[in-house]
Amino acid sequence: MTSASPAALAAAPTGQTDPAARRRLERLWRRGVEFLGCRHAILGGAMTWVSERNLVAAISNGGGFGVLASGAMPPDVLRAEIRATRALTAQPFGVNLITMHPRLAELVEICLEERIGHVVLAGGLPQSATIARLKEGGAKVLCFAPALPFAKKLVRIGADALILEGTEAGGHIGPVSTAVLAQEILPEMAHVVPVFIAGGIGRGDAIVTALEAGASGVQIGTRFVCATESVAHPRFKQAFIRAAARDAVASVQLDPRFPVIPVRALQNEGGRRFAELQRDVIARYDRGEITLKEGQLEIEHFWAGALRRAVVEGDVETGSLMAGQSVGMVTREQPVAEILAELVAQAEAAIALRMSRAEA
Repeated sequence: MTSASPAALAAAPTGQTDPAARRRLERLWRRGVEFLGCRHAILGGAMTWVSERNLVAAISNGGGFGVLASGAMPPDVLRAEIRATRALTAQPFGVNLITMHPRLAELVEICLEERIGHVVLAGGLPQSATIARLKEGGAKVLCFAPALPFAKKLVRIGADALILEGTEAGGHIGPVSTAVLAQEILPEMAHVVPVFIAGGIGRGDAIVTALEAGASGVQIGTRFVCATESVAHPRFKQAFIRAAARDAVASVQLDPRFPVIPVRALQNEGGRRFAELQRDVIARYDRGEITLKEGQLEIEHFWAGALRRAVVEGDVETGSLMAGQSVGMVTREQPVAEILAELVAQAEAAIALRMSRAEA
């Protein structure tokens, strides 16, 4: 065991942490590594317009597990993206499918025809028939569990693994924090299926905390947005680099008559206009100038195309800057391999520090 000081251990770069710490990390996430078939049990969070062939392949090539974000892709586009990703990596990767997609059944068949080994179902509770079809075709199925009853049901209908994503995450979020979800679900489910923790994971220290609590691995999205291989617009990346954790805020619903699906994003002019729109719609409805349905649709359609405008076109003023609270840990543009190496080194250093303290 090393005799280095705790401070030195915490700051140790890749390759300089205690070999015992590396072995312990390998033991802690062995189940996740074996389930995914990669070197590090780190799933790349599927981010629409960001998690495409280049970033996904880079994550898998770096030892993590890249996941394609299919978003609203039609079947032929998804097939082309899968094949383009496979041309860039010989390592395994997965596909994220949105359960509300009108052509979900066709997308499932594309994944099976293209021999995708892991499919992440997102955007709502999937139907048991969807899970059954994927498993029948040889794919492993991962599902998001927002609460313990859902976790139990998902496993009962065939989910092979669970992802617990807390409200700290970017994009569409639930109301419960990562730490609370982990406490609620891990003790009950971690021995049943592999469980991956997501939302607010930005350093290796947090990875170790999740693993020691019983998780098999983690999912990380925001840290990869500013990867060199990410095709996100330079202005989009700069917004992330400049942002602090407190800048990633959840959208606010002003009136329960006009539901707003919570989305965590960097606050900008678009966010302020959205709040103004809600106030205007509420006032017009109360005056009888519009129907409830008209008002709801107006609010619902406000952000249509906003994420693409931000990520692809660089509209950081009125576009949607979806980001998790770990955005404060994004300080520069880095190659994916460097980000992964940094996370692993931090995890090993955190384990070595705990070992050192236990011996004191």
